[in-house]
Amino acid sequence: MRLRADRVRVRVPATSANLGPGFDALGLALGLHDDVEVRALGSPEVVVEVTGEGAGEVPDDERHLVVQALRTALDHVGAPQSGVHLVCHNRIPHGRGLGSSAAAVVAGIAAARGLVSEPEALSDDVALALATQMEGHPDNAAPAIHGGATVAWSTAAGVGVAPLAVHPDVAPVAIVPANRLSTSSARGVLPSTVPHADAAFQAGRAALLVEALGRRPDLLLDATADRLHQEYRRRVMPHSLALVDALRAAGVAAVVSGAGPTVLALARRTAHGTDADAAIATAFGPTLGGWRVLPLPVDTEGVRVTPGG
Repeated sequence: MRLRADRVRVRVPATSANLGPGFDALGLALGLHDDVEVRALGSPEVVVEVTGEGAGEVPDDERHLVVQALRTALDHVGAPQSGVHLVCHNRIPHGRGLGSSAAAVVAGIAAARGLVSEPEALSDDVALALATQMEGHPDNAAPAIHGGATVAWSTAAGVGVAPLAVHPDVAPVAIVPANRLSTSSARGVLPSTVPHADAAFQAGRAALLVEALGRRPDLLLDATADRLHQEYRRRVMPHSLALVDALRAAGVAAVVSGAGPTVLALARRTAHGTDADAAIATAFGPTLGGWRVLPLPVDTEGVRVTPGG
């Protein structure tokens, strides 16, 4: 397969995985985006420029995750490799549980789609399968590709995804701390087994969450209750779980976003903001102490690819 273009632009959303009980399966795309520009070069060099989140920290060579994903996707469809000039304008915080690595992987695969002569060879299904291979699970990649809320699952034959309806009154608010936490650290504290009663509780709440997101936002507090992962992670993100506790005690459907330490409030829209606003203000008092409160719309489009300028 040949390349049909030498430059492309990609916009990819932040995502929040799990949403409480939907561990490694449910995810939600949020209106906070990374913008990536990829230009194929006639020489073998790799040039990476990053502004915003991760600037001066992420690799500026072949090790950059967007470049790795681009290479993986081009290899998958038998397209030629080339040198790359990559420009990343990053807004998604790194190491905060908002899907920054999935966004980079999806951006690289989507860029390859925009460059090759047969973009259908990198369909959404193929893109999700490739992203899952790189990420290890599909919960962030699925909403980053499709937008909105998704439930995704892996099978022996590949990866499945089903879009979920999101009620217009659902108003996500990401509460982002200054500190980072690696996914490996957050996963490292999880037990290998859980009590049967907790597993049964989790299955029921995950099913309820589908209904709450789409048709019954009034059920979100009950639907986001979790017994599978959040409490086990308290010792590596005590401040995040304390905030979750405080918001839930005030009636707000708050969860750890992905592997944390960001807290996501699945608030409900009101005439003057959301039902989480007063509870968040009360939890922090006069100072946020380095935390950022980001009201974010649901991104309904997912990753977007346009020709480069």
